[in-house]
Amino acid sequence: MALVPVKEAGSMSFQVLVLTPTNYPVWAVKVKAIMDANGVWETVEPRALGAEPDEKKAKQALAFLFQAIPEEMVLQMASYTDPKQVWDGLKTRYLGVDRVRAARLATLRRELENMRMKEGEAVDDFVVKLNGIASKVRSLGYELEEVDLVKRLLDSMPKPFFQLVASIEQCFDLETMLFDEAVGRLKAYEERLKAKEKTEDIQGGLLLASHEKSHGCKHCGVGSSNRDDFGRGRGRGRGSVRGRVGNERFRDKSHVKCYKCGEYGHYNNECPKLKDEEANLIEEEPTLL
Repeated sequence: MALVPVKEAGSMSFQVLVLTPTNYPVWAVKVKAIMDANGVWETVEPRALGAEPDEKKAKQALAFLFQAIPEEMVLQMASYTDPKQVWDGLKTRYLGVDRVRAARLATLRRELENMRMKEGEAVDDFVVKLNGIASKVRSLGYELEEVDLVKRLLDSMPKPFFQLVASIEQCFDLETMLFDEAVGRLKAYEERLKAKEKTEDIQGGLLLASHEKSHGCKHCGVGSSNRDDFGRGRGRGRGSVRGRVGNERFRDKSHVKCYKCGEYGHYNNECPKLKDEEANLIEEEPTLL
């Protein structure tokens, strides 16, 4: 982008971007600051009704504005002899007439009021969006106070931040709180929430592992205290299992699910269907012979 060097009579120099179709809000802020620093902004505003500006300063301001706008626009405004005419003409062209500007401002203010931070959204990301809309509102000539932005930020917080927002509103004066201060407190609380969630996830994993260990195999339903008996029963075959049933200690098997028949109350090796299959096998052996 083209830059226009501007040097004050003293020792300080300034540079401003040439006006483009998309940079008017920033351009206007920089041009106003430079003209004010050089003592010629008074030729644009504020001016009393009917007051005439200093002729020399008016010429300086006009020359500066013509250097800071595109050449094709200079030709369109060449007939202007008052820097205020040039400034107001640019403002009308880029911001629209008052009625259009008022409609755009109402839309942006409504969007600002309806903004809500979603749960899981980062504070930094939401602040960027909030600042973006606030900048557009200010570019249309509406003075958005710091306290309004702070209150809008706090009112937009999701449920996990309610406790912190209530504490800030009770312990601090929102009329004097800076927006950056409010953002800093929210970010610090966000870090604590993340650390807490991480700790809870770790503790939950340890608790789940401990629970599974205390209840033994989740597939066969055998508890850790019965694992040895179960291993011996499987290793010795069906006969040994049937032989030790009478001497087996009483256990509550109401929570045990048999994965052969899908019923509760017995293990796979005690399934009635298994016994029926063995009986059928014995009956079929003479026939096969």
